[in-house]
Amino acid sequence: ALFQFSSKPLSYSSPLTIDQIMRIAPMCSYSQSALFLAVIFATTNEVTAFTFTQSHRSSALKRCNTLFIQSSSSSSCLWSTVSKPSTDASTDTITPGFIDTELRGAAMKLHTRSQAPKEGEAKEVERTEPYVPTLDDYLKFLVDSKHVYEALEDAVNNHADAHPELTAFQNTGLERTLALEADIQYLVQTYNLTRPSVGTMGSEYAKEIRQMIDDDDIPGFICHYYNFYFAHTAGGRMIGKKMSALLLNKHGLEFYKWDGNLNKIKDAVKESIESLAAVWNPEQKAQCVAATAGAFRGGGGLNAYLFGGKSGH
Repeated sequence: ALFQFSSKPLSYSSPLTIDQIMRIAPMCSYSQSALFLAVIFATTNEVTAFTFTQSHRSSALKRCNTLFIQSSSSSSCLWSTVSKPSTDASTDTITPGFIDTELRGAAMKLHTRSQAPKEGEAKEVERTEPYVPTLDDYLKFLVDSKHVYEALEDAVNNHADAHPELTAFQNTGLERTLALEADIQYLVQTYNLTRPSVGTMGSEYAKEIRQMIDDDDIPGFICHYYNFYFAHTAGGRMIGKKMSALLLNKHGLEFYKWDGNLNKIKDAVKESIESLAAVWNPEQKAQCVAATAGAFRGGGGLNAYLFGGKSGH
C-alpha cells in the first residue's frame, strides 16, 4: 500500500485493516500548497496517491475530519482532509493549534524564568556553585542520548504496521542517531577516551519510550517525541555551543547540524503532529499533555551528566 504525506511516499509491508485506514486516513492532509487524495482499490489492495494544487481547494474548506467513502463493485474511494491551524478570515491571523496551546502550556509550567523569561512558571533551583563538565561527562551524555533517539526511531520505523499513524514521523530530517554515532567516534578517537556503556538515565528513558509503544500509548509517545526532538533544536543547541567552547576548542559536532532548513523540517513535523491531534478525542489529547512531566524528567535526566546530577554510570 502506498500513501503520500507532505510530498513523501510511505509504504506498508502488509495490507491495511479497516481500523488502520480509519486512523491514518485523516492524516491525508494538504501540506503547503497541496491536497492529497487517497484512492483505495478494494480488489487489489492497491493505494494510489494523487496530488492536487491549492487551486483545487474550495475556499470554503475548513478543518475537517470527515471521511467520504464511495464504493462500487470494483473500488472504494476514501477521502479525508485535515487542515493546518485555521486562519481567521476577518483578521487573517492563524489560530494556534494543539502544540502551541495545550502542549506548550504544559511545557511552560515546567520551565523556569531563566529558561523561558516570558512564560516560565517553575521555581528556580538554587546552585551553590556551577558544575564544570568533563569530556567524559559529555561523552556519557552523547552515548545515552543516542540510545534514546534509537528508541524513538525504532518506534516510528518498526511499529508502523500496528500504528500506521507513526509513518508520518519516519525520515523527517530530525533523526540524530547517525550524527551522534559520528560524534561519539570523534570524541573517542580524538581525545583517546573509552566509550562508556549506556547509563541508567538513558537505559531507563529508552525503556519507558518502548513501553509506551507496547502499551499502544501513542498520545504519550508523541508528547515524548515532540519534547525530546524539539528541545534539542532549541536549548540543546545552546548547550552544544557551550560544550564546544568549553571542551572541544569550538569544534562543532554533527549532533547540532541538520540537512536542509531546520525551521522547515520542524514545521513539517509540527504539521504531522497537528494532523494526528486533530483526530484525537479529548481523553487522548489530555493523555498527551499529561505525559509532559515525564518527557521533561527523561530529557532532564540526560542533561544531568552536564550539570552535576547523578550519572548512573
